[in-house]
Amino acid sequence: MSRNFVSCQEAKRLDMVRYLSQLGYQPKTVRGSDYWYLSPFREERTPSFKINSKLNVWYDHGVGQGGTLIDFGIIYYKCSIKEFLIKLESPLFLQQPMPAPQIESQSVYAKTSQSKIKILAVRSISSRFLKNYLSLRQIPVFLAMQFCKEIDFELYGRTITTLGFGNRSGGFELRSPKFKGSSSPKDISLISDGQQRLFVFEGFFSFLSFYLINAIQDHLPASFLILNSLALLEKSRGLMDQHEKVFLHLDRDQAGQSAAQTALRWGEKYRDESHLYGEYKDWNECLKDHHGRLKS
Repeated sequence: MSRNFVSCQEAKRLDMVRYLSQLGYQPKTVRGSDYWYLSPFREERTPSFKINSKLNVWYDHGVGQGGTLIDFGIIYYKCSIKEFLIKLESPLFLQQPMPAPQIESQSVYAKTSQSKIKILAVRSISSRFLKNYLSLRQIPVFLAMQFCKEIDFELYGRTITTLGFGNRSGGFELRSPKFKGSSSPKDISLISDGQQRLFVFEGFFSFLSFYLINAIQDHLPASFLILNSLALLEKSRGLMDQHEKVFLHLDRDQAGQSAAQTALRWGEKYRDESHLYGEYKDWNECLKDHHGRLKS
């Protein structure tokens, strides 16, 4: 039986602001009908990607390109028009267009007030764009599903979907390709089955990468502490002191290494093992580069 794909005309009528929201991208500023984003095509600090919601077209000032949703899709996914139309078959993207609410002219990618984030739904990971995000970070979906959830939350009147990594107080670390934040209350995450070896990480992607690498090598079991913020290091000292050995796997940047030196002064049970990922900032950067070399 032949398949009825989304037509080009139907694709062009899909609301682009809503579509990018489904992918996890939120505007940094809104001026009238112009929605400004950090470009989905590259890393940047100043938004150069604009969607005009009245015309439903986009333009990227950084590269001088623009067009309809179809033009966006074939660049974003590096695929043909037919392949992009097939992607649009997902019910996630076939919702009727709706007016996008105005938001405050400020970044939702920078630090946000936790009290402004309202969790709406928590479920197993199913969204395609989150699975694509995990693939970019080289984390298998089956592993992420053991520790993470798919979260819908409201911020500045918009509904945003991200990965959520829970902490021991019921809050979540929230991540997507264009969002980094957390819901209240902010706290550490502890994964423990009573093991006396404790491995300490700054962020959950570093933990997931370490878990993936070492589970294959059968180096587990152990207990794991994910700080979710270096500000929680000293507050976690009492918990860490309860373990016989504490292995520090903090980021290899100035802040992470300074925190590691602080912990090393607490006693001989603390060991800095950041040298294991060499020149990389953390285990996830190491994992991504290693995977890239295997493919090249």
